[in-house]
Amino acid sequence: MASSSSSSSSLALIWLYHVFLSFRGEDVRKGFLSHVLKEFKSKGINVFIDNEIKRGESVGPELVKAIRHSRVGVVLLSRNYASSSWCLDELVEIMKCREEVGQTVMTIFYNVDPSEVRKQTGDFGKAFDETCVGRTEEVKRAWRQALNDVASIAGYDASNWFV
Repeated sequence: MASSSSSSSSLALIWLYHVFLSFRGEDVRKGFLSHVLKEFKSKGINVFIDNEIKRGESVGPELVKAIRHSRVGVVLLSRNYASSSWCLDELVEIMKCREEVGQTVMTIFYNVDPSEVRKQTGDFGKAFDETCVGRTEEVKRAWRQALNDVASIAGYDASNWFV
């Protein structure tokens, strides 16, 4: 269990997790993700991933709780990340926690160019546009801003990790 920490907000947070990992499962779950999780575990890093949600629990509130109670948000951006409204909603919450309570946010670009994420272009942009269909302007604006902000953080290019 992690310790309590105060932040720029007057609220003290209890860190339940070291890391909240946001990712698009279909892109990374069967390969890259297992390597990342193995490394975190070997270092004693407590990671929340969505398969830890108890069956029967409402997913949305559980994800928000896990994000808010994680010291670090790691956003694993991949080609199809923006095809998931869940991922985009997680990202908005992660970026909100970064701004409001100083949560550290790290980005990993996995087979996607940061500029495509920042500008929502290319295959990433197509996936984003499809996810935006039927959404309010407010939701689309929040998603765009979060994508722009997260892609502007100096991140890691996963292709540099494998030879």
